[in-house]
Amino acid sequence: MRTITIALSGIAALATVATAGAQERVFDVSLPLGPESHQGIGVLKFGEELERLSDGRLSIRPHYDNALGGEREVVEGVGLGIIDAGITSTGPMGGFSDPFLLFDLPYIFTSYDQAHAFLDSEYGDQLAQQLEDATGAKIIAWMENGFRHNTNNVRPLHTPDDLRGINHRTQESRVQVDTWQALGANASPMAWTEVFTALQQGVMDSQENPLPTIYDVNFYEVQRYLNLTQHVYSPAPLMMGRDLFNSLPEEDQAIVLEAAALALPVQREASARLEAEYKERLAELGMEVTEPDLDAFAERVQPVIENWTPTVGAELVEAARGFQP
Repeated sequence: MRTITIALSGIAALATVATAGAQERVFDVSLPLGPESHQGIGVLKFGEELERLSDGRLSIRPHYDNALGGEREVVEGVGLGIIDAGITSTGPMGGFSDPFLLFDLPYIFTSYDQAHAFLDSEYGDQLAQQLEDATGAKIIAWMENGFRHNTNNVRPLHTPDDLRGINHRTQESRVQVDTWQALGANASPMAWTEVFTALQQGVMDSQENPLPTIYDVNFYEVQRYLNLTQHVYSPAPLMMGRDLFNSLPEEDQAIVLEAAALALPVQREASARLEAEYKERLAELGMEVTEPDLDAFAERVQPVIENWTPTVGAELVEAARGFQP
């Protein structure tokens, strides 16, 4: 067997070509969190299944903790072929495709069963195609971040009024800014890679993320209050570059999709398990955990949903809100 190194734009991709024509590929995969996170567990399972199904010809090389760039840069990089594959939240995706703003609208999804069933339906397929058309990034599995919760270093939140005067970081999403302003906070978008330092230095008082992310990033070191607001369900799609995927032999395309399908339930199970585990762990680490009046929060943000529904698409919003598992 002879080894040939093929340099692609941006990140180097390795390919080993056997004399019989079989090809080995190592896919560089970007992750925003570490290997023990719910995202890391899912991506590593994807890599494990790739190797098993291909008899070792296909594998991944994970790059953790935003080593290849912030989430928006990763979506763009995957679409342009600079990055082979990656997992990110949907936060920046509304900037490329308006229907993805659905996942920024508050209190649309109220349970994991509802969210999973919706994403696994034809609506998830339609959204994936829209992102692919807009960016060139192909969603191969609807993995997840989970339900997002508020943390801050000012006070516990019992009602929306408790957010008054709090400087809150949002993702780079217009809907999120409107949501937190409606709740009374001073909302500003900020790139993910800057958030911990901004909280540590007091530039920002508050942020929101799923519990596994809050734990993985050590937000408990710079945030005192954990408020279980459950305001948004956040997917974390696993993507591969469309051009890269289409360049693969049909056999390898099928292996990539099957490996992603096998990894999906593993990742979602890890998300649920870690959410329950970290709720207790974060309290043990000194965070004061509060369960706010969610009805009051949902009522306060209804104008945001009404204002953004025409942009997202009324049919899509209504389908998501009323989706039955």
